[in-house]
Order: sequence, then C-alpha cells, then structure tokens
Amino acid sequence: MTTIDQRYQEAKAKYASIGVDTDAALKTLEEIKISMHCWQGDDVKGFLNPDGETTGGIMSTGNYPGAAHTPEQLRADLEKAYSLIPGKHKLNLHAIYLDTDEAIDLNQIEPKHFEKWVAWAKEQGLGLDFNPTFFSHPMMKDGLTLSHPDKAVREYWIEHGKRSRRVAEYFGKELGQTCYTNFWVPDGFKDNPVDRLSPRKRLMESLDEIFSIEIDEKYNVDTVESKLFGLGAEAYTVGSHEFYMGYGLTRNKAILLDAGHFHPTEVISNKLSSLSLFSEKALMLHVSRPVRWDSDHVVIMDDELQDIAKEIVRNGLLDKTVIGLDFFDATINRIAAWVIGTRNTQKALLKALLEPTEQLKALENKFDLTSRLAYTEELKDFPYADVWNYFCEQNGVPVGLDWLKEVQDYEQAVLAERG
Repeated sequence: MTTIDQRYQEAKAKYASIGVDTDAALKTLEEIKISMHCWQGDDVKGFLNPDGETTGGIMSTGNYPGAAHTPEQLRADLEKAYSLIPGKHKLNLHAIYLDTDEAIDLNQIEPKHFEKWVAWAKEQGLGLDFNPTFFSHPMMKDGLTLSHPDKAVREYWIEHGKRSRRVAEYFGKELGQTCYTNFWVPDGFKDNPVDRLSPRKRLMESLDEIFSIEIDEKYNVDTVESKLFGLGAEAYTVGSHEFYMGYGLTRNKAILLDAGHFHPTEVISNKLSSLSLFSEKALMLHVSRPVRWDSDHVVIMDDELQDIAKEIVRNGLLDKTVIGLDFFDATINRIAAWVIGTRNTQKALLKALLEPTEQLKALENKFDLTSRLAYTEELKDFPYADVWNYFCEQNGVPVGLDWLKEVQDYEQAVLAERG
C-alpha cells in the first residue's frame, strides 16, 4: 500500500466518524464534467481572424510565450492540460475557433467547419459546448450587435446565432452529449444613454428570431448570460442580469451566471438557490475570479469558489448544474492556468461533497446553531487533501505539484519553439 493509499484510509476513517462516505463522494466527483474553455489557450483570438484586435469588452493581458496559433497547437495544449486533470470533461468552444481552409464569415459557419474538433473530441472522449461570437468583428457597430438600430447589422448577427445553434446540434448528435450553447452579447454604451428601453427591446426581438428554429434539446440547450459592464460599456449593458433573468424564465431558456459579471460586492453563490426555484432548465455557471471587476483571473481556492460548490452540493443541485470555466491570463503559462483553475474547481466540489450535509441541516432545523458552527469550523481542518490526492492517483494524473514539472517540460519542448 502506497503512502497515498495509507493516508486515504486514515482520512476515510476520520470522515466516517462524522458520517461521511469518502468513497461515495469520489464516485460523485468522478461523474462531474467541467466544461473547460478553449480561449485560455490563445488569449481569446480564435482562428477566424487571429491577427485582429480583441474588442467587445474583452481583453487578455500579458504576453507569456507559447500561445497557440493554430487549431492543431491549441488541441495539443488542451490534451496536455486534460492529461493533468482527473476525470473526463468537456471543452467549451467559441465560434471563432472554427477549423477550416475556407474563407468564411461568422454568418456562414456550418457544422463542416468544426468537423476536426468533433473528430478530436471523439478521440479524447470529450463533450463539446459552444458559444456564438458576438465580438471582435467589423459588424460589431458602435459597440452593438443584436441590439443595433440598423436592421442590417442585427440580421447579420441573427444569422450567426441561428447557424451557431445548428453547429451545437451537430456536436450533440455526433458526441452523444448535450451541447450547451451560451449566448453572451457585449452590447452597451460607455456613457449614460437616454433610451435604455429600445436597445433591450431590439435584443429581445433578435433573440426571439434566433430561437424561433426548433432544435431537439437532447442535442442542444440554449443558455443566456448577463453582464454588469464591460470595457467601453461601463455605463450601460443591454443584456443586464434583470434582462436575462426575465428573458430566460419567460422563454424557457437556461440562465448562465458568470462569477465576474456582477457588482464587485455581489456573488453568484447566493443566487443559485433562488434561481433553482424558478428555472426549469439547468443552472449554468461560468466560474471565474474577478479582481475588482470582470477581469477573468484564474480560479483559485477562494471563499467564493468554495461557496459556489457548497451551494450546489448542499441544495442537491449537482444534476441540475452545468459548470463551465471562463478566465484568460496571458501573464502565466496558459496550460498551467487551465490545470490550476480546473483542479481547484474539482477540489472545491470535493470539499463540499465531504460535508455531512444532512446532519448539518438537521442541526439547523433544530436551531442547534452552536453545533452547526462547531462542525463547519472543525471541517476546515479535516484531511480533504488526502482524499483529493487519492482521487488523482486513482485517475492516473499527477499528485500535488508533480503536474507542474510536466507543464514546464512541455513549455521547453513545445511552447518555446513557437516564438
């Protein structure tokens, strides 16, 4: 028996003393798929116009060497990252990451332009999620897309949205896993508008037109994502939280909550229980880390990450929640960013699964708040790391910091050659 096995057995007994089955917790964790985002690998440039400037409230900072420049390079980097993360997961693609030799525009995309991604996903045993790309394009006029007063601008983006849903349907059919297609629209104004209503009415009508085509939800589920503000849209965002909360609930669309898309003093963890009461669809998450604003920092094991995981587990929402990641840091090794962020998200879920949830709820219902506090504080010192290390070993991925050496070796052998 290895040291890791021994420590796991000790941790297992420790958790059993408070009624927690660590084997059951690990089995549940094994089944949770994290939708890892492709855009960390190349700083949100994509392959439609990789030399173009990123616009639309999005900016990746830093110039760490080794960013992917081609779909082949990005897939190789993703394979390295997935090899260091326990379990089988999904990849979240943006439309600008198409892989084709054809010269096409966003309103011309078809499933055939993503065939290489599907073939690769099959080989890797991964599912695919999707995002239309409503930014970094000449047809984003005056900071607006689906809400622009010019009908021709709106029609361009409506066609892109319709075609994106067809691509997502293709993903779902080919891979046998439901594709979640997320609509995020950065439309807004830098300074205070006089008319806040009309852009939202146009956005609503544009989305209604995009979703007018029936697609089997076995293959594709549409989601809508709000935002408080973005670069160049500091005063007003058309697709606010209130807009998409109302839109999703009245149109029966899944509502996505991004951890960085709210006021700096707001958190999404406290919104999950409320949303679950009213939304019939899955709860969609983009787990990110805002620092003073939506700056998309790599996810760390902070209080909010742990609170998100606790809210999901404590409220029995695992089967209803789809967890995606959204960050892009070009100041550090991009593969390391994926690994750190994804493993931390899994660790937070594990810590939540290792709570004696029913016991804690029973104490709360009896108003034994003393015992509730004692348990939740004492749990902070329980050996969850020994359970996590065992999970990594059982899944054949590096334990502890051993993964970092692999990333450093890959950087020297592969990334450094890209210039």
